[in-house]
Amino acid sequence: MIHKTAIIDSKAKISSNVAIGAYSVVGPDVEIDENTIIHSHVVISGNTKIGKNNKIYSFASIGNDPQDLKYNGEETKLIIGNKNTIREYVTINPGTVGGGSETIIGNNCLLMISSHVAHDCLVEDNAVIANNVAIAGHAQIGKNVIIGGNSAVQQFTRIGKMAMIGGMTGVLHDVIPYGLSTGNRNILQGLNLIGLRRAKFENEEILGLNKAYKEIFATKSLTENISKLNGSFRNSVLVKEVIEFITKDKKRSICTPFS
Repeated sequence: MIHKTAIIDSKAKISSNVAIGAYSVVGPDVEIDENTIIHSHVVISGNTKIGKNNKIYSFASIGNDPQDLKYNGEETKLIIGNKNTIREYVTINPGTVGGGSETIIGNNCLLMISSHVAHDCLVEDNAVIANNVAIAGHAQIGKNVIIGGNSAVQQFTRIGKMAMIGGMTGVLHDVIPYGLSTGNRNILQGLNLIGLRRAKFENEEILGLNKAYKEIFATKSLTENISKLNGSFRNSVLVKEVIEFITKDKKRSICTPFS
């Protein structure tokens, strides 16, 4: 059902069973797939593609121009997957030419009230972004990441899969997969053990990752510590993911337990 007061551009592509509430505005280059629900007073603009079974709540602004002074009206994209919940006052911007031209939100994510995803970000599946979280441009948020309320993620920062960021954390450094990071300027507090158990990893796998973690972060010389790792650790999928994340090309330093 599309409310009679909604303003839908004739060029917009709206699939069957899409509900659009009162006073919402949908621009000409917007595509909305089946069974998505748009509540009242939502603005969806730009070159924006929204998948199936999403829920977008009142006063969200989706696809408006990037907050980048270099942006000059170029055609860029915002792609949102399926089964996402985007709550009130959330803002999501499309990409910029300098950053790859697209912002991507995966599937089954929850973006809570007043959170912001800036240009050229990648937010992978099952992420939970709590109230008032600000994610700056070019950030990469891995699968099953949880970011606590009122946190801020700096530009180009990577947060690895299943990491957890505590509330009111300033994320200046990349956070390893399965890491737990908190602090005014984020420090690595250990592993997200609760998340690992909830994901039903075997105790042996978790214990192996925990032992490898202690060796990798024994000193500030992460590269040297990794080179000394026992060969048995390298057979662990979890440990491999952490090592690959640390050694991969990066624009930010790795978050460590050292202040």
